Amino acid sequence: MNILTGLTIFSSISFLFFGLACLFDNRMRDEFIRYRLEDKRRLTGFLQLIGGSGLLLGAFISVHLALISAIGLSLLMLLGFAVRIKIKDSWLQSLPSLSYALLNGYLTVSYFSLL
Repeated sequence: MNILTGLTIFSSISFLFFGLACLFDNRMRDEFIRYRLEDKRRLTGFLQLIGGSGLLLGAFISVHLALISAIGLSLLMLLGFAVRIKIKDSWLQSLPSLSYALLNGYLTVSYFSLL
């Protein structure tokens, strides 16, 4: 397994778990209330599930699907990072969203180079 495949699998599985947590975990519901985005929780969960699934399938089936999914997850995490900054979370609390934005940015560039 190469580094691109490993990072893709890591990111996709992470987002599948994050998406399920957004939809079903009460702690995530409370976090979205804290973010003042409680009406966006389900949408976020579905987008994470779609992005994670697309990234995983794309890694083995279609570079185009992986690229589109990586772009979407990068944007989603950049928005998540912006929300964390807006509500004045610490850098430590904001670091996961920034890390996933950068990871998926790397995946985007990598999959784009394969076209």
